[in-house]
Amino acid sequence: MVSANVDLNAKIPNNVHLNDDRRLQRALEKWQPHFIDWWKDMGPEGFQEKDVYLRTAISVENDGWAHFDYVKMPDYRWGIFLTPPEDDRRIHFGDNIGQPAWQEVPGEHRNSLRRLIVTQGDTEPASVEQQRLLAQTAPSLYDMRNLFQVNVEEGRHLWAMVYLLHSYFGKDGREEADELLARRSGDVDRPRILNTFNEPIEDWLSFYMFTNFTDRDGKYQLLALAESGFDPLARTCRFMLTEEAHHMFVGVTGVDRVVTRTCELMKEFDTDDIGAHGGVPLSLLQKYINFWYSSSVDLFGAEKSSNAAAYFAAGLKGRAYEAKRYEEHTGAGIYQMDTLAGDKVVSEEVPMRNAMNEVLRDGYIEENEKSIEKWNRTLEKHGMDFRFSLPHRRFNRTVGQWSEARFNRAGELITEAEWDKQKYNWIPSPDDKAFVKTLMQQVTEPGKIAGWVAPPPRGINNNDFEFEYVKL
Repeated sequence: MVSANVDLNAKIPNNVHLNDDRRLQRALEKWQPHFIDWWKDMGPEGFQEKDVYLRTAISVENDGWAHFDYVKMPDYRWGIFLTPPEDDRRIHFGDNIGQPAWQEVPGEHRNSLRRLIVTQGDTEPASVEQQRLLAQTAPSLYDMRNLFQVNVEEGRHLWAMVYLLHSYFGKDGREEADELLARRSGDVDRPRILNTFNEPIEDWLSFYMFTNFTDRDGKYQLLALAESGFDPLARTCRFMLTEEAHHMFVGVTGVDRVVTRTCELMKEFDTDDIGAHGGVPLSLLQKYINFWYSSSVDLFGAEKSSNAAAYFAAGLKGRAYEAKRYEEHTGAGIYQMDTLAGDKVVSEEVPMRNAMNEVLRDGYIEENEKSIEKWNRTLEKHGMDFRFSLPHRRFNRTVGQWSEARFNRAGELITEAEWDKQKYNWIPSPDDKAFVKTLMQQVTEPGKIAGWVAPPPRGINNNDFEFEYVKL
């Protein structure tokens, strides 16, 4: 049972009436200290005992769902929140259209659902691990606070998936929940499941790119799962989307603030080469866009996928905004897709269901174009001729058919030798990364900010930029 009201006094805040299921409650309360140990070990290093101005979920209503106050991160009230169920909800896509949505895991789809939940769940602690050292070079207290907000909400999203594993998958689910705390981002022996979540995030430019591009992939995966015929998963993901919006805000506005500061320095010193003046050149920003965008495009999986077809057919995972944007929900028809045939790119008709990953990727790419447009408007406002652009979806791929060859930014097939010759014109080189690291100097005085990024136009929760977002 789920209600709009959250039991905030419970050991694990929740709106799923956890105290009515003592066995489940005991299992989750047994998992909780292991989570706290993981957080203290792999969460933001050096700041566990600091008071941080954080928002905490207190309701699943659209208005007033979060409370802002100072809290030490290990004391954050992580909880379990599902949107209330719809009366007589029905599966609305695939082969089971019109049947009642599942409140329990259907046996024939048990393994598929567990795989979807574990893969989603694994990304949440991974990003915390990737970002654990960033606060040591935070450009301002405002940015430090935003990092910590993203981190604690990724922790809550882990709780969301662990609740499903414990509630609906028995012993297997409990073991999977333990494994979510055992893997480590970038670990040679026990890495995270998806490659992007093993990439190091060692500077704030990467963090802004990650929260724009990679968290936006997370949004699209959650949108697809929010359509699921497995009702607890759908309701869990809908509330996660409420929190996810801030993560992308941090990314798109963070990059925009870097663009703003770069333009200011270019005008002040009358040069494009503002690296010597403590700024990030526009050409280097484009390289970071190329890398993090292409890495995030990988996360949607193979272009042609029998798994994606099976998930859609069963009603486990739909298209983003399936119920709102599509009139036909059986996945009939064809998708015209470019494919690699030897040394040529040719067009091929693919059954729509087998192209569901690509359909999801299409929406993701379209939305990322809006970020590019925002950053280009900032360039235009400052009178710059330079414009950012997204590379082609074939560029720098390590997953799917396009990983079998090399392509330039325009998506044109090139040789391995040409790639080796040109790649650092397109993606950050070791020297580029080393330069960006030299800019990463921590600034902790309220209202002050590092010289490579502009302050935000407004603060958090109607506070000024000068507000003491983290008490050091």
